[in-house]
Amino acid sequence: MPSPKAKNPGRGGGSPVLGGSNGRYEFMSLTKPLSRSSPPPILLQRQGSDPTTARLRASESPTRRRGSSSSTGSGGGLPEEDGIRLNPSFLRVALSSLLAIDLWMSKRLGVCACEDSSWGSVRPLMKLIEISGHGIPWLAGTGYCLYKSDSATGQEVMLNLLMGLILDVILVSVVKAVVRRRRPAHNRMDMFATFSVDRYSFPSGHATRAAMCGRFLLAHLVLAAPLRVLVLLWAGLVGLSRVLLGRHNVTDVIFGFWMGYCQYNLVEMMWLSPQMLQSMLGLEV
Repeated sequence: MPSPKAKNPGRGGGSPVLGGSNGRYEFMSLTKPLSRSSPPPILLQRQGSDPTTARLRASESPTRRRGSSSSTGSGGGLPEEDGIRLNPSFLRVALSSLLAIDLWMSKRLGVCACEDSSWGSVRPLMKLIEISGHGIPWLAGTGYCLYKSDSATGQEVMLNLLMGLILDVILVSVVKAVVRRRRPAHNRMDMFATFSVDRYSFPSGHATRAAMCGRFLLAHLVLAAPLRVLVLLWAGLVGLSRVLLGRHNVTDVIFGFWMGYCQYNLVEMMWLSPQMLQSMLGLEV
C-alpha cells in the first residue's frame, strides 16, 4: 500500500498542519516535540476554498458580533433607539392634535371678533364685560376702598385683596413672557389699556383675575345667596367673553381659571393678620 506521505509531499519535513483533500484541516498533535527545522503550527488554507465564504467571514467584525449578541440577549425586542423615539413621537402627535382642536374651537367660538361677525351686535356688551375684568379698575377700586375704610377689618380685607391683585399681575406677566403664545389670528387689538406682555395670550389675565377675585368675594365679602350667584355668573361671563371676542384660545381661559383658583390659595397662605396690619399702618385698637 502506498504511504499517505507520498501523495502529500507538503507533509514532509515535519509540517505540523496540512489541508486535506476534502477541505478539512488536520492538526498535528501538540504532544509531539517539534524539530528545529519545523515551522510553528499555523493554519493553511486550501487554495481552492470559496472566496465568498472568506469575504463573509472577514466582514463579520468583533464589534458587529458584540452588537448582535447584545440585541439578542435583551430579549429580541426593539432596539433601544427605537424605544426612546416612540414616546416623544406619541407625545408630539397628541399635543399637536390637542392644539389643532383648540385652534379650531377658538376660531368657531370667536363670533364677536369683529362687527361683521355672526354675533357682531353683541360685541359692545362683551367689551363692557371685558373692562369689568381688567386689572386697572380692580386695582383702582380696591385702593380707593382701602383708603376710605374706617375699620381695621375692612382695611385688612381690602389690603389682602390688593395684595392678591398685584400678585396676579406679576404671575400672569411672568407666564406670558415665558410661554410667548401669540393671540388668535382673528383677534383685533382694540383692547382697553394694553401693555407689552398683552400681545401674548397664554394665560388669560382676565380669567385668572375673575377666578381669584370671585373666590375672594365669596369667602370674605358676599354672603347673600343671590349675590353669590351673580359673582359666579360674572366670572364665567368674563372667561367666555375672552373667547367670543377672539382675544384668547379656549386653553388660555381654562388654564387662567385654574391659575386664578390657585392664586387665591396663595393669598390665603400670605394673609396679613390684624396684628401685622396694625404694625404696618399704625392703627390703635
